[in-house]
Amino acid sequence: MVRIGAHVSQDDPAAHAAEVGAEVVQFFLGDPQGYDKPVLPAKPVEGVDVYIHAPYLINVATTNNRIRIPSRKLLAQHLEAAAGLGAKGLIVHGGHVNKSDDPQVGFDNWRKVFERLECPIPVLIENTAGGGNAMARKLERIARLWDALDGFDVGFCLDTCHAHAGGEELVGLVDRVKAITGRIDLVHCNDSRDAFDSGADRHANLGAGSIDPELILAVCRAAGAPIVVETPAEGQAGDIAFLRKNL
Repeated sequence: MVRIGAHVSQDDPAAHAAEVGAEVVQFFLGDPQGYDKPVLPAKPVEGVDVYIHAPYLINVATTNNRIRIPSRKLLAQHLEAAAGLGAKGLIVHGGHVNKSDDPQVGFDNWRKVFERLECPIPVLIENTAGGGNAMARKLERIARLWDALDGFDVGFCLDTCHAHAGGEELVGLVDRVKAITGRIDLVHCNDSRDAFDSGADRHANLGAGSIDPELILAVCRAAGAPIVVETPAEGQAGDIAFLRKNL
């Protein structure tokens, strides 16, 4: 049985895990929309597996030096802090380049990150929902990214909402992803408030969105990886119970 948990507030992750019946917690180490240094939780995180989500603003692919250079620094800081907490991995979005840029520059910028970065725990690159020049929205782009990162030990986080909203069918998705990455380290198990290929990253509780719950369950079964729900907090306990019952 895979371990199932939730994205929770960083003030007291262990207490929040107990509230929703989570065996796994994921949380931020600061403002997800800021460039501040990571801040460790005030209370110990015990009895659960821990994953850390890097700030959304990190974009190591971009050609904009004023974003890329601080992003690399922030990624390294969060990786060190997450390792200090004993986290199983650090999740980071794939990022994007500008509309006029050659996407290959973004893939090459990602390679430079791993050429310079010490990785005491796995970096898990997550597929994203939107953006025409995103590095990890479409499987074709993810394949090019993994080609650029050949030789490095890079993990993958599969988000069901992002895949659906990003225009990737969930049927057979795990096999298609593993054919590219060789692995799925974590599943972000989310329903989507928006339609297929909408490009919108808006999560819903399981069964309350536009994705057939059976498709979500099929992804979770096939992936065989730990599961984190990043759904609205008031429904997380129900989401976790639904997954436990049906997996």
